[in-house]
Amino acid sequence: MNKFIQFQLSLLMFLEFFIWGGWFVTMGIYLPNSLNTSGGEIAMAYSTQSWGAIIAPFIIGLIADRFFNAERILGVLHLIGAVLMYQMANATDFSVFYPYVLGYMIAYMPTLALVNSVSFNQMTDPAKQFSFVRVFGTIGWIIAGLVISYVFHWDSTEGVANGMLKNTFLMTAIASAILGIFSFTLPKTPPKVGKDQKVTISDILGLDAIKLLKDKNFLIFFLASILICIPLAFYYQHAGQFLGEIGVANPAAKMTIGQISEVLFMLLLPFFFKKFGFKKTILVGMLAWTVRYLLFAYGNSGELAFMLIVGIALHGICYDFFFVSGQIYTDSKAGAKFKSAAQGLITLATYGLGMLIGFYVAGKITDTNLISEGQHNWNSIWIFPAIFAAAVMILFAVFFKNEKIEYKES
Repeated sequence: MNKFIQFQLSLLMFLEFFIWGGWFVTMGIYLPNSLNTSGGEIAMAYSTQSWGAIIAPFIIGLIADRFFNAERILGVLHLIGAVLMYQMANATDFSVFYPYVLGYMIAYMPTLALVNSVSFNQMTDPAKQFSFVRVFGTIGWIIAGLVISYVFHWDSTEGVANGMLKNTFLMTAIASAILGIFSFTLPKTPPKVGKDQKVTISDILGLDAIKLLKDKNFLIFFLASILICIPLAFYYQHAGQFLGEIGVANPAAKMTIGQISEVLFMLLLPFFFKKFGFKKTILVGMLAWTVRYLLFAYGNSGELAFMLIVGIALHGICYDFFFVSGQIYTDSKAGAKFKSAAQGLITLATYGLGMLIGFYVAGKITDTNLISEGQHNWNSIWIFPAIFAAAVMILFAVFFKNEKIEYKES
């Protein structure tokens, strides 16, 4: 691959995930402190990710794949995102903030597929080349958290009290505008299918892969994937709020430990997968969710702060050992004809349905455990996802029959 194009694609990934990491983690701190939101309202804000994930296939399948170059749609969506993010920064009430964040996620979620399309279109050997480009996305997410905490101190106790987290939305708006303009300089990525070629709703949503659910093992995995996203939503929605509320310094920076862990455990996954197989690998991922939330439940910002750090660092096992292993398993079960449809179905089930339920449940439980304004009983809050993840793990261990799945290294 041309070195200049590789640089362009790496910068594309860096900005794409710098944008996401620049506001999504700290929104849980910003909303209750600046807009006086309840747990239910925080859940509404985070669930826009799920609505975006549900709507994204329609934007990709009905527009991007048929009428316009991917890089042009990418540019337009990020420019729209820049405007919406600026509006979010200036919203003074949640009723004003919510329509903007919903619109933003509807615009942003399709870009995750578009950056992959642009990248794959330029690669001669995606299996070997993509990881070296995609890693810059993780670096972008990490840099965003470090900038918030250590450069500008927006998430410090003083910064939160003074409403400085508003600047995360302004920073993201600027980054979105830069990426929007930059996208028009990317190599051309023409539509995949002709304008007149028939595309059904079933094609777009990956519903052709539903027949895979006739396989009992895949059905159990599919249901487990939806259920495990309920405790996952607690982490995305409330971990930042939790760390800030109990007085942990630089929560945005500390949350990046999870992304660093994700990279490290991704490297360990092939070894673990080959040695122990799919079922044990995914069970370890589920166990990590339970352990993480127990650490959150009983750790604190004082002498037991190390428990919180370990809990965050478990993100690599939680995510890689379940979700990445699950993608490999889905790929192996689908066969050549339904590979894309199967991955689309799993994405719709997890980031769409599963996390939509999870965000709602997390908001309700958090509101139930409100002690006083700005103070929650976090021990009780974290115990719920710990028990829930353990229950999913036990059910999966009992009902899923072990089968040999080959790990194909990329």
